[in-house]
Amino acid sequence: MQPDEQHSRWSSRSIGSKLQHGIFYFLIRVGGRRAAYALLHCVVLYYVLFCPAQRRKGEPYLRRRFAVDSGWKLLWHSYRMILDLGKVLVDRAVVGILGPEQMQVRMHGKDKLLDLLAENKGLILVGAHVGCWQVAMSSLGFVKVPVNLLMQREDGDIDRHYFEHAGLPCPYRIIDPRGFLGGALEMLEVLKRGEVLSVMGDRLLGSDKNAVEVDFLGGKVRVPFSAYKLASTTGAPVAVLFSYKTGPASYELQLARVIRVPAHLKRGGAALVPYAAEFAGALEKFTLDHPYQFFNFFDMWQNNPTAGAKGPAEQAVKE
Repeated sequence: MQPDEQHSRWSSRSIGSKLQHGIFYFLIRVGGRRAAYALLHCVVLYYVLFCPAQRRKGEPYLRRRFAVDSGWKLLWHSYRMILDLGKVLVDRAVVGILGPEQMQVRMHGKDKLLDLLAENKGLILVGAHVGCWQVAMSSLGFVKVPVNLLMQREDGDIDRHYFEHAGLPCPYRIIDPRGFLGGALEMLEVLKRGEVLSVMGDRLLGSDKNAVEVDFLGGKVRVPFSAYKLASTTGAPVAVLFSYKTGPASYELQLARVIRVPAHLKRGGAALVPYAAEFAGALEKFTLDHPYQFFNFFDMWQNNPTAGAKGPAEQAVKE
């Protein structure tokens, strides 16, 4: 299998029918978050026990994060991770249907982000499929400049974003990576205007030529380097921003790392490996601290089989 074929196998389209999603939305309206959570536990148990194809999507990550576990323990880890994902999706709908005051969000590193913006070179936010990125995006009103998001949405996806539930226009400008040159020209213009550009650093959109290989959880994975290439071209700082759920109705946003990429690096990905590796290191630490909030239902290690893999996560479990 060719690299481009491998990374194209993942899909952002949500599982479940329109009716099933509608039941959760109805429960939120009449009974709030708790009513939706009650049904969620039953639904997740069903998927874990009777939908092995869905459960297996998360196993490549879980087998590395919990390398010493197998059997029932691995099944439990699957249940916990899928349940946490379900809660995030419910919370996202709650914010849109009942209002943002339903969730408390605490920001770590707000002043530092403002300092980075004050450099007037734009700001690149690099996130990952962790916690609830929409909570993070909805909490960036304090930056007072337009926020642009590189995002690919699957055709026919029935899952709604929080602003769609509220009947509001999209609060940020979407850049489609399937556009001309992968949206590179649009992203350059955004940074030249001193605006915020938000991208995902853990999953490749577009050609595999735009990825580099880095270490992650005891194996080699390929991650996109476009954010660091843009930083080198424009001088914009790179801020690694992660969100995570801390309670039934609370989230925290963490400025995990600031990455400075030197200007005018050589073309190609080789010169950008150290900066992609910085991101991967920050993400690995996140998975050690919040193992069930990395929602990577995709085999990142397809060129590096997971069997027998023993990385930093195994040592963390033993400790």
